[in-house]
Amino acid sequence: MPAEIRLVPCLADNYAVLLHDSVTEATAVVDAPDGAAIIAAADAAGWPITQVLVTHHHADHVQGIPALKARYGATVVGPRAEADAIPGIDAVVEDGDPVAVGGLVGRVLETPGHTAGHVVYLLEGERLLFSGDTLFALGCGRPFECEPAVLWRSLLRLRSLPADLSVYCGHEYTLANARFALSVDPDNADLRVLAARAEAARAEGRPTVPSLLADELKANPFLRADDPALAERLGLAGADPAVVFAELRARKNDFKG
Repeated sequence: MPAEIRLVPCLADNYAVLLHDSVTEATAVVDAPDGAAIIAAADAAGWPITQVLVTHHHADHVQGIPALKARYGATVVGPRAEADAIPGIDAVVEDGDPVAVGGLVGRVLETPGHTAGHVVYLLEGERLLFSGDTLFALGCGRPFECEPAVLWRSLLRLRSLPADLSVYCGHEYTLANARFALSVDPDNADLRVLAARAEAARAEGRPTVPSLLADELKANPFLRADDPALAERLGLAGADPAVVFAELRARKNDFKG
């Protein structure tokens, strides 16, 4: 396969992802939290960055763009709905638009919720999903600019994708997410396995990203708000899944574990 990937830790807990087509030598970075860290990783790999694929406008995902444009002249691609808030944007995309990194071809999915214009990048042929801050390993983003129900609908959309996708999210939040998930779903054996695996990885200084969508489907409570057993544990038996999701998200916001 021509796709090569490097995960780039940035700031306190962000990730950028370098995606390289070994045939054409094109390289994209998904999000740009820290220009210096991304440049160091790209130069060490010998991969000059040709594109920046932006998932949403938050500063910790775009503040490195000026340095990347200055260093490489990279083309910046981002969601049309947030173009005014993305520095140096060159091309806008919306739902269903194709996106290509050399010969690696994918498409854009709009996933509003965390922000109103958030997008993710799906490369089905490479079995890759770059989910930004919509879907995290064992968690999801906060719905800052939309009602929780909007984010729930976006997560349902991601839930319907092929289960063998590797999910690259924007933050190393897995341990905190696992602790919360266990607080609402303590009898989930799959979740306990994934939580232990994440603990071991972080103890060894390894990232927990990417995760496998198949694992998220079994263990991530935010993808399972329509599970009657989970609703019952929350005291919401028979409630609309959007209501269950909103309760989960509110509890996560307040969780101190």
